[in-house]
Parts: sequence; C-alpha cells; structure tokens
Amino acid sequence: MTEVVATNQTILVVGGGISGMTAALEAAEAGAQVVLVEKRPYLGGRTSQLYKYFPKLCHPTCGLEINQRRAKMNPNLTILTSAEVTGLEGEPGNYTATVKITPTYVNDNCTACGECAKAVEAEFDDEYNYGLSKRKGAYLPHVMAHPMKYVLDPRIIGTDDAQKAKDACKYDAVDLDMQEQEINFPVGAVVWATGWQPYDAAKIQPYGYDRFANVITSVEFERMADPKGPTGGKIVRPSDGKEAKNVAFIQCAGSRDRNHLWHCSRICCMASLKQTHYVVDAYGDDAQVSIYYIDIRAIDRFEDFYANVKAMDNVKFIKSKVASITLNKENGNPVLNGVDTEGYHRYANEHDLVVLAIGMQPSVGLDEFPVEVELNREGFIEPSEKNGGVFPAGCATDALDVNRAVQSATGAALKAIQVINRVAGAEG
Repeated sequence: MTEVVATNQTILVVGGGISGMTAALEAAEAGAQVVLVEKRPYLGGRTSQLYKYFPKLCHPTCGLEINQRRAKMNPNLTILTSAEVTGLEGEPGNYTATVKITPTYVNDNCTACGECAKAVEAEFDDEYNYGLSKRKGAYLPHVMAHPMKYVLDPRIIGTDDAQKAKDACKYDAVDLDMQEQEINFPVGAVVWATGWQPYDAAKIQPYGYDRFANVITSVEFERMADPKGPTGGKIVRPSDGKEAKNVAFIQCAGSRDRNHLWHCSRICCMASLKQTHYVVDAYGDDAQVSIYYIDIRAIDRFEDFYANVKAMDNVKFIKSKVASITLNKENGNPVLNGVDTEGYHRYANEHDLVVLAIGMQPSVGLDEFPVEVELNREGFIEPSEKNGGVFPAGCATDALDVNRAVQSATGAALKAIQVINRVAGAEG
C-alpha cells in the first residue's frame, strides 16, 4: 500500500509535465514538502515527446535529464506516477486530496533490463508515438522515462503473456496481484499543472485526417522526425513509407475557428517553422516546403527565426486558409484546395505529406475537474479568488510555449509557498 507523509503545509502539484516538474522542484528546493501526482507512468509530459525546441533547435532531453536529477536528489519531493487526483475538499491551508493509483504490475525491483518485453508477444498502439508505431504489452514508456521502470499493459493481465513476463523477470519485479489504490492526505495548497492535449484533427472534416493516411498532425510529425521515433527519424509517407520531400504545413488547424477552438494556440507557427528545418535538413535542395497561413505569429525573439526560414529558397509561404483536402487516388498525394488571398487565385496543390499544425486545448475537460475553479470559455483556468489555494500553472492557464510555461509554473509555486507559509505562521 502506497503511503504519503503529508501535512497542511504540504504542496500538492497535479501534473508531471514540464510545468508540474518545475513547480514541484522550485517549491521543494525552497524547503516546502511537495507531493507530485502524474497520470502517466512517467514524468516529462508532452515536452518529452518533442524532438527539438524552437528557436535554438536544441534537444529537450538535456533539460529533462537535469530536472530528473534534481527530483532524485530532493528529499522534500514525493512522486506518484500512474496516479490521478480524483477529489479535493476543504479550503486554503486545509485541503484533503484523494488520489487514485493505477497498477503498473511492476514494482521498484525493476532494473529496466527489458526481459519482460522480450517474453511478451501482444502489441498495442504506442501512445508515446501517437499511435504511429506499436509497443509490446510489457514496455518502457520511452528511453528517458522517469521512473525508469517497465509497465505491463492492463490488457495482458490474466493472459499467458502476463505470466510470461513474470517468469522472465529475474528480480521479482513483476507483481500480477497489484490492485488499484485510493489514498487520502492533507495539503495546504495546490498547483494545477495538467497541461494540454492536441485538438482532435478528425473533427476538422474538410482536411480528411481520418480518411487520408498522408495527412498527419504536427505532434505526430515531431515524433516521426526524432531518430528514436517510429521511423528512426526518416520523414516518410505513412501510406507507403516513401520519402516525403514535398511537405505542406497548414496553420491554425482547429485554432482561431468558431467551429473548433476560438483561441490562438500560440505555439503552432513556431512549431511549423521548426519542423520546416527537419524537412530541409533531411532532404537539402530536394526539399520543398509550403506553409499555408492566416498570419505568422512569431514575435519578440522568434522574429529572426521566422526571417531565416522565410529566406530559404525551397520554402514558400501561401497566405490562405485551406478550404479542403482531396486525394489523388493514383499516387496517394493529398491535394490542397483553396484561394491564395494575396494573389486571389484558386489553387489545387499536390504534396507528398500534409502536416496539420494542430491546436492546443486543456487536458482536463470542463466537467472533469475534481475541485471548483474559475474556467474561461476554452476550459483554461482563470486567475480568480474563487480558486482559493489552487493555482494554475503552464498550459492549464493558457496555450503556452515551454519557456512561458516554466515561468508560469515558477510563479504558481511561489503563490503556493505563500499560502503554506501563512499556515505555518498561524500555527507557530
């Protein structure tokens, strides 16, 4: 049974992505006792699924590794993965949190040797790669997973595969009798950092995401470009595995649209400019990139990055909201249809691959919050006195890039510390 030692001077951080990790570490390193709860079996969130950051085109693995080391070294921090906050009752300085812990069927004896995965035959869509590849029923979520432990998919429990995994383990790490747990503990303040999820591209019916194999989302493309991803870093067409040298990016796919997401998702323009580099780096002079846009929102320090991409000879920008995507059935190429609003001429442009710069929306739905907080129309948490001692951080507050999410998380940690310091002062 998992036990958590906590008091009304403990800070609860909900969500273990870059924002949650930042808030938890900043608070713990300031001397606060912190419990970090993450729904996935590992920390890092969607940042761990990125190949590179913009605008420096550096790898997130460096920062993640530093944060993981900080987490391991700090005795003030308790981490619960495969866990979800299902209830929060009380008032600032005196909350009771209810947390559900889902079994992974692997205990702390795990050395991540991988023998269980070798023994298991069942395969499932790999969530980490957005379903672009398969993974075994016993799996390590990704190469930098923290904690570095294998997980058994619940769908193999009760099958021969589960027993094979247990028999293959030399360290008695596979525990098929693990049960779901529910625990309760006191906390004084909460940082809510549940992050974002990609908008469902299938809802944008004219773009045919669910009908055309060679129309993918920007998050899927990010995994494809990663050498550790589903294609070994090769930019190819899902339909036939052929090289995708002629790539189109469609901006505002779901964002700034009354039928989908009203808000600007903020990161999409920069993400496509970054991913343009992936195509050009892969295919050099043979690459052809077309960016269909309403307007490019690359402000402040991002302007130079935009200017550099715009200067590339094999990259063109088409000011247009693509009306629809059809299919050339002879070669499987998506055909983009619309009107170029600068030249006012109609086009039907064919490409090897189309990438939808998909919008960001909150991970937690409007009716899924276990505590009452002030939400805006899009489901992001608004700063409000009604939130009490619950402070939103990162993409729970708005669509943000990594840098701004980290800044937001640091501010939320400070607000939570102020609440528990008042509790300590009152009790002292």
